[in-house]
This record gives sequence, structure tokens and C-alpha cells, in this order.
Amino acid sequence: MMTRREALCRGANGFGGLALATLLAQKSNAAVHAPHHPAKAKSVIFLFMDGGPSQIDTFDPKPRLIQDNGKPIPLKTPTTVFNISDKMLGSPFQFKQHGQSGAWVSELFPHVATCVDDMAIVRSMVADHSEHTAANYFMHSGSGFQGRPSMGGWVNYGLGSECDNLPGFIVLESGLVPPGGLDLFGSGFLPASYQGTLFRKGAHPVADLEPREASGALQQSKLGLLKKLNQGVLERFAGVSEVEATISNYELAFRMQTEVPRLLDWSGESEATKKMYGIDETDTDEFGRECLIARRLVERGVRFIELLTPPRKGFDRWDQHGNLEDGHRTNSKAVDKPIAALLKDLKGRGLLDQTLVLWGGEFGRTPCAQIPDGGYTKAVGRDHNPFGFTMWMAGGGVKGGIVHGATDEFGYYAVEDKVHVHDLHATILHLLGLDHKRLTYRFSGRDMRLTDVAGELVPKLMA
Repeated sequence: MMTRREALCRGANGFGGLALATLLAQKSNAAVHAPHHPAKAKSVIFLFMDGGPSQIDTFDPKPRLIQDNGKPIPLKTPTTVFNISDKMLGSPFQFKQHGQSGAWVSELFPHVATCVDDMAIVRSMVADHSEHTAANYFMHSGSGFQGRPSMGGWVNYGLGSECDNLPGFIVLESGLVPPGGLDLFGSGFLPASYQGTLFRKGAHPVADLEPREASGALQQSKLGLLKKLNQGVLERFAGVSEVEATISNYELAFRMQTEVPRLLDWSGESEATKKMYGIDETDTDEFGRECLIARRLVERGVRFIELLTPPRKGFDRWDQHGNLEDGHRTNSKAVDKPIAALLKDLKGRGLLDQTLVLWGGEFGRTPCAQIPDGGYTKAVGRDHNPFGFTMWMAGGGVKGGIVHGATDEFGYYAVEDKVHVHDLHATILHLLGLDHKRLTYRFSGRDMRLTDVAGELVPKLMA
């Protein structure tokens, strides 16, 4: 029979062994899921426009709607979330052509418009859900149901992380979490180490990360005690992914205590750079900070970064069922300058070619007006439309300066070169060097994947 003293002796390095085993398991996992083919992109920045921006008012102009503004739309309209009218609503925003490509962009995005020659504007996106929560799950995980791994989790599972001191999947949030909650960034049935880590705005973005001990020596003493308390755990729970992920996360949190303050130390950033991002300006400060942090995360090798739109007083993200004109002006002003700065900064530093930037919401908006009780006035809005909407991509192997696909003359349905969300996911994985049909995880008796049993590559979007 082993004495207590002998047990302590034999397990003295138990916690260190656990950490080592976990790290080795992670390296092994990355080796098993090495890229299937040469990659164009190393990382992804997803600029998620929560609520659903209107394609008709941003990147897909429809002269027919202006011509027939207020008239009944001459086609059968699909069921949407609300009982909207059949009256067409012309865009209140002016469109102009930009760049050598001549892409049409509305006045809402004067700064982004200067970057169109680096962008592939996809006007023919199609999704499966017209309600925010299900649509958000679908855009993030390829399923309208809760509990599936997020795209960022799949990317990290497939490639592993290039950054030892920060999570491989980070979500930057400045006050609002989209409908669906934090499960939008969850790991689902993948090991928990692949879930997204939420960084909130402010000096301490990660909850409970700051050391609470009075000195570094005291913290080291506590860590030494943890090593002793965790002795033998590896032998008893070897192969249990939840245990390994928990220990891995604790080890990562310890390293983050040093790295996160460095990330947020902008003393090395020039005033010109901060001005370019709109930092310290009333309308752009919040999202500008997110975009600058995103660039700094890419430099540190973080694999997948998602940015969430900041709250705007008086408006519910991009979800303008009423007062669309003021709402879209307010929302676009908050993100336009920072996004253009991000694209130009990445390009100037030689990072855009290896960074895939994705912009868009969970769906678009209808060409028909949602009319309030007060009548057909400036207060009109648009309902949800997953049948034909716009997203754009830049960098990371994307063919710049193109417009892909088209909606009908009213902007209701995608009618040319449709790109389903599953196709988008398949193409993103391909640019990262992953075959979406081979990137699988065995769960509940079958091989699961981000694209489920669908998804086709879109070669026209790739350089």
C-alpha cells in the first residue's frame, strides 16, 4: 500500500506532465489535420454586420426600385418574418462607380469604396433562414440549430494555432452579442479548446484574466500547489478531451496574462495609424479599436478573428425595420472608415495576401417596404431577406476587383451564380488549404463537417 508521502513524491510533476501531454496532443492534432493542399490564406478576419445590412442600399443598386418607388412589386413574394407591404422602396442613397473595376458602391461606404479593386463583391448570397437567431447559427456553423461548432472552431481544428500565447479563435465585442448568444462562437462537439474567446472592450477585455495575487512570487507559489493537487490526474483521465481542454485553457490563460497587455499597448502605433482607423473619433472609435486589434492579432498568428458591430444609440444594429435611412447611415458611419483602414493597413504591411477578410451579415433586406402605422414616410424600413443578398471578401487568395453573381431587377432573389452559405464556407476553407469534404469530426455515429452534406467551391472568387 502506497503512503501519502510516496504518492506526493511520485506525482510531484503531475501537473507539468499534464500540461506537456496536452500540448503534445494539440501538436499531434494539428499534424493529423495538416492542410490538404497549399494554402492562400493563413488567417481570417470576419467583419460580422449583425442584423442584416441591406444589399439594395450598399453594394447592389436597383434603378427599377427608384423608378417604381411606392408601386406594388410585380412578382410573388416569399414569406418573411413580418407582414410587410408589397410596395417597392427605392434606395435613398446615391451609388457611384469606383476603382479600375468600376464597382458600384453606395454613399454609405465612401472609404470602403476606395478598396474595391481588392474586393470580390458577391451579390448572389443565399441562406436558409430569415429569423435572426437561426440565421446567425447558420452563417457561423452551417446549421440553423444551436450546438454546432463555429467556423472559427473548425478552422482551428483543421490547422491548429500559430500563436502560443493567445487563443486561435478570438471574438472582439464592443457592447452587443448577436441573437444566439455566445454559442455562435462555441466549439460544439469539437474539444472545448477550439471555442472562441470573447474579448470585451476596455482595459481588461478577458474576464478574470488579471492576476489577483499581491506578487508574482505568490502566484508562482499557488501554481506550485496546483501541480501537487493535480498529481495523478493524467493517469486517471488520460484521453478525456474535456479534462485535457480544461488544463490546456488554464495553461493558455496563464500565458495570456503577459500577452494581452502587450496586445493592448499601442505605444508603438503611430498617430497617423490611429487617425486612419478613426480612433478617438466619436463615430468610429469603438470599431476602429476592434479593427486595429484585429490587425495586431493577425501579426501574432491568431487564426480566426471575428469583429462584432458596436451598439449605436437609437438603432438595433443593421436590423432596420423602420427608419432605414437614418439607421443605415449611422451604422455605416461607425464601420466604414475603420474597415478601409484595416484593408489598407494589412496591404501596406504585406499581410493582406495571407489574410482573408470577410464582410456581411446573416442575410439581407427586402426590396419591399415595411410601413409603420404613420404611413409611407421616411420612417419605412425593410424586412429580412435570405433569398439574395451581398457579402464581400478581400485578400487571402481572393480575386480582387470583381462582382460575382446577381439578383433580379428588384433585388429579391439571387438569379445568377448563386452562392449558398455552404458554398461560402467551402471556399473559405479551401483558401486556407482545407478540403471541406475531408475536414471531418466523428460525432454521433457519423463524420460531421462545417458544410454538412453540401457545399461547392466557387472558383470564380479565387485568384
